[in-house]
Amino acid sequence: MHAASSIIWLLAAALIIVPLSRRLGLPSVIGYMIAGMLIGPHIIGIIHDTNGVIEIADFGIAMLLFLIGIELEPSRLWVLRRSVFGLGSAQVLLTGSAIALVCWLMGLSPIVSAVIGAGLAMSSTAFALQLLAEKNQLSAQHGRQAFAILLFQDMAVIPLLAIIPMLSGDAAEMINSPQLVPVVAVFSALFFASRFLVRPIFRFIANSETPELFTGMGLFIIVGMTWLMTEIHLSASLGAFVAGVLLADSEYRHELEAQIQPFKGLLLGLFFMTVGMTANLPLLGREAVVIVLGAAALVLLKGAILWLLARLNGSDNKAAIRLAVTLPQGGEFAFIVFTTAVTAGLLDRHLGEMLVLAVTLSMAMTPIGFLLLEHVLEPRWGVQQERSYDEVPNDNKHEVLIAGFGRVGQIVARVLRLHHIPFVALESNARQVDFVRLFGNKVYYGRPDSHALLLAAGAAKAKVIVLAIDDVDESVHTAKLIRRHFPNTPIYARARDRMHSYRLMDIGVNLIHRETFASSLELASDVLQEIGFSEGDAKAGVKRFREYDEDLLIRQQAIYQNEAELVASAKQSIRELEELFASDARAAKRRNTSEQNDEAT
Repeated sequence: MHAASSIIWLLAAALIIVPLSRRLGLPSVIGYMIAGMLIGPHIIGIIHDTNGVIEIADFGIAMLLFLIGIELEPSRLWVLRRSVFGLGSAQVLLTGSAIALVCWLMGLSPIVSAVIGAGLAMSSTAFALQLLAEKNQLSAQHGRQAFAILLFQDMAVIPLLAIIPMLSGDAAEMINSPQLVPVVAVFSALFFASRFLVRPIFRFIANSETPELFTGMGLFIIVGMTWLMTEIHLSASLGAFVAGVLLADSEYRHELEAQIQPFKGLLLGLFFMTVGMTANLPLLGREAVVIVLGAAALVLLKGAILWLLARLNGSDNKAAIRLAVTLPQGGEFAFIVFTTAVTAGLLDRHLGEMLVLAVTLSMAMTPIGFLLLEHVLEPRWGVQQERSYDEVPNDNKHEVLIAGFGRVGQIVARVLRLHHIPFVALESNARQVDFVRLFGNKVYYGRPDSHALLLAAGAAKAKVIVLAIDDVDESVHTAKLIRRHFPNTPIYARARDRMHSYRLMDIGVNLIHRETFASSLELASDVLQEIGFSEGDAKAGVKRFREYDEDLLIRQQAIYQNEAELVASAKQSIRELEELFASDARAAKRRNTSEQNDEAT
């Protein structure tokens, strides 16, 4: 099939299947794999030759690792050394040994068992990191551990691919294995180029004011690195990662990230489609029981080892389970290892294809594990974490009640404590309560929108109630409750935005401070002074704006629920404000002219 028509079919399948899979609550990765299976050679048969597609898709993995590397400054990578070489090496050795032992007990030779164990010990970098990124879990404890393990696996595959030809005794392949001198020379040259060559080129491109050249430069680096690593018989994806790390402290890394990101997502999707296309579905039909049981056994065994290692590494049970659910699958490097082993004569072709199918199925099982984790286990963890609200001592000696002890509530409390003013605080986040108590804060766990809790906390006798709740609906509900049951107690509230302010004003809250309003005005004043305004003129302008906006807030309260009127009012206010400042400028100009005339006379 012509390359253009292959690309059209790939894009069409992805555009149809992936959104449908997302509608069904499945990860996009599964959608890509299903799309690949459908248009691949074993179902509809639109694309028969997958070699060209696979070569292009490999760049998706390279771009992923390049972007990961560019986020890792060398100093940060040094900090991760214990996780990478400790946890990562333990996972590869334990998992590989356990799988090799099982294979040997099943009658395979020790060498073949060792190769299978090493290949299946690898997890899918592209698959796991894509799932973690979709769920915003890369910075979580299990996300960091998963990244460290995957990074070690990427490095471990290099000696593995070098050893396979030696085990087979294939001299020709041994010649093509990585050699120490070229590897050292290339990496030394890369370090030199990243410091003294690439940065000047980036500056030259930036001065040309041609943004698309950044895209070209990013693609040149990644494609060039994959080609260079292939020439010295190393992992192309590891080369892309190294290139990213070497550019991690570059002032242009954010621009590079922005330019590469769209290509990365699309090519990673193409990689997962190739996984679906290359699956030998007829073999799966003939050997379904063995392959499915093998994939399930792989997931369970790797998951158990990952859980154990995470626990030994200091993780709690929940983080350990999350790590076990993230990395139990086989990986893309397993495809490379088994293909190399089959070519070298170490593995029987039939066994190699069965192993590839088991790895593919294990990838498909991983999102199912995430779904079970999110919809079965984690909701039960939440129930188990629930605890009864604290009992607030009914001494009523405090003058201020603070509802909500987040960023705003804590600052108010610190000022009150500095002036020896007694207060009590209520917070509905149990973890937040436990944390701030470590610093000696008098905080009680409970929802401030509970009448009984407010009564016990002394809301009836408090001189003022500070409403510092972050959640808008909870804040409004608490304000209504206070107004209904304690109508004479003043409420001083923080509001997240104008709409929150309008809703609090409807209830009759005494004083409202918009969360970012004052700090934004201070910032605007500093900006005006930086570009040439005098301090007096800058502060006067900001003061005038503040007075006008506060008056506008009161006027718009009556119409904020009518979108059309509110939009019209906002447009009118812009014209009024422009005219107001123009009038001030004309008045200032007349005063300056009058003063100059007086001086002249």
